[in-house]
Amino acid sequence: MKPPYYAVIFTSKHKLYNDEYNETAKRMNELTAKQEGFLGIDSARNEDGSGITVCYWNSIEAIKKWKENTEHQYAQQMGMKEWYESYSVRIAEVTKEYSMEEV
Repeated sequence: MKPPYYAVIFTSKHKLYNDEYNETAKRMNELTAKQEGFLGIDSARNEDGSGITVCYWNSIEAIKKWKENTEHQYAQQMGMKEWYESYSVRIAEVTKEYSMEEV
């Protein structure tokens, strides 16, 4: 990815894992990959249930469209009601990127 682009940073602490959560998470990954403007995703979770997912997008407009997706809205509601003890979302503009291979 070449900057500039945007990162949606989702941090969370799980309170409940169940089949519905697992299926919904899988579906969100499938849907996100099909969204216009989607560039990629990185995700990690600790054994204690805390985790981070970063989705990369080419524009703020693409992020807004994803937030308005009805299946995504259902997942958000379930996250608030059932699955997460806590969460936060941050949106950042990436203006520079480099990696070990480029140093």
